[in-house]
Amino acid sequence: MKKRVFLITLAAILFCICGCRQDRTAALRNPQGKVNVTTSIFAPYDFVREIAGDRVNLSMLLPPGTESHSFEPSPKDIIAIQGSDVFIYGGGESDRWAGRIVQSVNTDNMKILAMMDTVKTVEEEIAEGMEDTEDDAEGGFVYDEHVWTSPRNAMLIVRELAETLCAADPANTAFYRESAAAYLGSLTQLDAAFSEAAAAAARRTIVFADRFPFRYFTDAYNLSYFAAFPGCSSETEPSAATVAFLINKIRSEKIPVVFYIELSSGRMADTISGETGAKKLLLHSCHNITRADFDAGRGYLDIMRDNVINLKEALQ
Repeated sequence: MKKRVFLITLAAILFCICGCRQDRTAALRNPQGKVNVTTSIFAPYDFVREIAGDRVNLSMLLPPGTESHSFEPSPKDIIAIQGSDVFIYGGGESDRWAGRIVQSVNTDNMKILAMMDTVKTVEEEIAEGMEDTEDDAEGGFVYDEHVWTSPRNAMLIVRELAETLCAADPANTAFYRESAAAYLGSLTQLDAAFSEAAAAAARRTIVFADRFPFRYFTDAYNLSYFAAFPGCSSETEPSAATVAFLINKIRSEKIPVVFYIELSSGRMADTISGETGAKKLLLHSCHNITRADFDAGRGYLDIMRDNVINLKEALQ
């Protein structure tokens, strides 16, 4: 509650400061006339980077290497949102703060896109053996925010992003649509690679000794899963019962791999691997990436192609 009051109060102050400008759009352009695009997390950042290249000023609020569920926006972040021509965020639990800021600042001249609004969403579920951490949304239900983890959803998001950029920057419409079409071709190939891996699988169950942000992914490729926590859980320490359940599942079904997710300590996966002999592997959700990967220019396609390799090993 304190955090919410702080954000709303600060945003209101910024609104008063920024709202008095008569020509906000002109003031926000740099000398080259590029639009300012801000994203909350990595996945849409990389999608925009692929679509727009250097035609926009692109920034991401979540610092590389930061775990999204513990991120708290600063006054600088609120100013960055207010100064954006286009703002893109997930729309779920981990960046609920972004939605609150959007509701509290002057957005008359902004294009705003929540990725969850571009696809059919599903409720986050408590699967068998999973710890129910009761991290419910304020309205009761928690809809799974990790919509981009399915390449098929990523295609829908990319199409919407391209049209949003075209609306914000009509002069570069042809470039955005051409780049988006090329990127959609690569995403189609990625989808085919995952489909082939699933079709050739000896098993259809994967195990996560971690949060589980892959509901849309497993639904897309008809896979089942067991995990320690839901995708939006703030918990990191499972009960002994949860660990024992996952160990028993790996042993009983002879599952060869236990997964962990990016920016996780991996301690639970280490424990389960040590007890079962299952190989510990990363399945990366692209919520955020390390500073080293960010500086190296790694993107959604690079990460997901690595996921194809690790998924094949888990399903053998």
